Amino acid sequence: MENETNEKAETKPSETKKGKLPSLGLSFTRFYEKLQTSLPALIFTAIFAFIIMLIFALAVFFMNVKGPEKVLVPNVMGKTLEDALLEMQVKELYPRINLRYSETPGDEGTILDQSPKAGAIVKGYSRVSLVVSRGVIVDNVGDYIGQNVDELELKLQALFAGQRPLITLATPEYKPDQSEAGTILEQDPPAGTSISEPVTVQLVVSRGPNYENTKVPDLIGQSINDLLQTISRSKIVFDITAHAAQEGEKAGTVVNQQLFNTEYVRNYTRMTVEIALPDNSDENAHGVFTAQLADYPYPVPMKLEAKPLEGDSYTLVTFSHPGGNVTIPYTVPHGTTLILKVSEKAVERQTVN
Repeated sequence: MENETNEKAETKPSETKKGKLPSLGLSFTRFYEKLQTSLPALIFTAIFAFIIMLIFALAVFFMNVKGPEKVLVPNVMGKTLEDALLEMQVKELYPRINLRYSETPGDEGTILDQSPKAGAIVKGYSRVSLVVSRGVIVDNVGDYIGQNVDELELKLQALFAGQRPLITLATPEYKPDQSEAGTILEQDPPAGTSISEPVTVQLVVSRGPNYENTKVPDLIGQSINDLLQTISRSKIVFDITAHAAQEGEKAGTVVNQQLFNTEYVRNYTRMTVEIALPDNSDENAHGVFTAQLADYPYPVPMKLEAKPLEGDSYTLVTFSHPGGNVTIPYTVPHGTTLILKVSEKAVERQTVN
């Protein structure tokens, strides 16, 4: 009996263990299956939690990181570059420097402009553009003696284009001289004079060898083409008139000219000439081109060009003339436009029929 009782007692623990093992295995299996079923939810929860933590961390970071303070842009206009840089440094601003020529003598190295303007509020470490004077383009009067006055005027206009000129030329004084017309003989103030403010230069300019004499040509009987050649070679100013050829006159030739009591006259003396013109019944038009110009202080280069209705333009005659009344004979096709140019600049146009 005792043995049976003991055997039963000894078998109870093992039976108990054998009965619990199936229960634990079933619980683990169910947990694993449940975990597999809810895995996407766990992953989403983990990602969402990570994003929330990241946003919170960034918020804390930016709350604790302090940006640059805003500062007031100082007024540095008219100050030297050195002083301006010191003020920029105090305000923790960085300059961006641009150089420009000035119109005011003696302001080299000063601030002409700034951007942003004084009083603007900007963040620290911002850039401020500063325009710094390079000084004036020229700081003294040049040596103009021997130069042509017209060329000098063009040079000065180009030099001071877009700004107030520091050097201007007064109306020149002209006098006869053996040098070429338009040559500068004297100047005041002299070369090398320092410029502290805009200056006006007085010039004495050559009229050219006006006292050189010219022989009076014999024009009677010359054709219009011959007269054009004489005009281009001579230093006499021809005041030409014309009338329809009359009986006994050869059409298209000089029939009358002014006579002088001397064989030689001064250069660019005026001389009247009259031409007998043929009628315009043929393919050409005949006449005298007339223009009224300003009086020039010395003879200037001129030319008369012809632009026909068909074909290329061509030059009828080139000559020097002191201005005033200009008269040039012509024989050109009907419909031709005649263009008078003074120093290559067109000043008068006429179409002949």
